[in-house]
Amino acid sequence: MPLACRWPGSQPLTVELQSQIRQFGSNIDVLAPGAFVSLVVPLVVFFAFQRHVVQGVMAGSVK
Repeated sequence: MPLACRWPGSQPLTVELQSQIRQFGSNIDVLAPGAFVSLVVPLVVFFAFQRHVVQGVMAGSVK
């Protein structure tokens, strides 16, 4: 079981956002901050390891 979902009843943030869409419809005041927060972690990881990502892409490319 993934570490993020270790506790019973816990779900990833994206699943919680989907359930909020079902409950609140188009309530942008609730959904926009959640969507922004869910994008922060992948962006931080990408920018922290950007050099390694580019090196991996370039190593796998064909000359």
